Amino acid sequence: MKIIVLGGGAWGTALAASASRNPAARHAVTLWLRDPLQANALIMQRENARYLPGLMLPHSMNIRAESLQALASVLDRFDLVIVASPMAGLRGLLTQLQGCAAPVAWLCKGFEPGAAGQTGWLGHEVQAQCAPRMRAGILSGPSFAQEVAQEQPTALVAASVHAPVRDALVEGFHSQILRVYANEDVVGVEVGGAVKNVLAIATGLCDGLELGLNARAALITRGLAEMTRLGLALGARPETFMGLSGLGDLVLTATGDLSRNRRVGLALAQGQALEQAVASLGHVAEGVYCARTVVERARSLGVDMPIAQCVVELLDGRMRPAQAVAALMAREPVNEST
Repeated sequence: MKIIVLGGGAWGTALAASASRNPAARHAVTLWLRDPLQANALIMQRENARYLPGLMLPHSMNIRAESLQALASVLDRFDLVIVASPMAGLRGLLTQLQGCAAPVAWLCKGFEPGAAGQTGWLGHEVQAQCAPRMRAGILSGPSFAQEVAQEQPTALVAASVHAPVRDALVEGFHSQILRVYANEDVVGVEVGGAVKNVLAIATGLCDGLELGLNARAALITRGLAEMTRLGLALGARPETFMGLSGLGDLVLTATGDLSRNRRVGLALAQGQALEQAVASLGHVAEGVYCARTVVERARSLGVDMPIAQCVVELLDGRMRPAQAVAALMAREPVNEST
């Protein structure tokens, strides 16, 4: 199978390396980067020193850098195209790929920030607007790039309304160390992947304030309820949120030390400014950029998301960490199922 991954960040590099190392499949994998200097460094060092330092890349993996316009003319030679950009770059890449006949899937998790007065969109909604004829989907689930690159066991979800896209993702990435499950519920998978980033900031705040394991468990559980409410309002299936892209991704991102969004919450609890916390990561923390959009989308649908709302207040500087906790604990009692 011929696979191309567009984007040389941590996750794109890790997935490309994983597919290249699968001895049973013998895929021909290409990693494409915008920056020729970065591409040359990867070729010479066989290492992505910026995003995955110390992890050697397989020599079977092809690395190339050229304009996307030039690349577009040969994309049909590939059996699967993976877009490994941050959420903010998805629309531009899909627009340039709209004529691609091969299955396309993106890896980013979040809502595209909306312009003033406009709604922010999930990935499948962006694709419907800028590349409506594309056969597309998303590869998501509980996964840290570093662990995938280190060949540690991981399970992912391949979500698409198109069976050939799901099949291509399973064929491309399923291996002895990486299990890929198919799912038709694109909405549920994308909502889970987006909202868990916001909730991970809240959980990092909880742990940074040393509120205890009871508080962490309560926050994750009630966060899952918020995520599910928003997903159902957008047309998702309830069972998706008890799966890998819902509960699984939430638990990983909210509790794992490699989670960038959790680290933002920890830093805020220690009194750091948001700009300082984000700058220290060296990577994108999608929850910072999509928290407001999550809350705005929920509000437009009449969905109550108090934890996500407190995260927005915190990120905007309208609340201090202790005030956010107090606001959540002061809420009126309700039935657990609401």
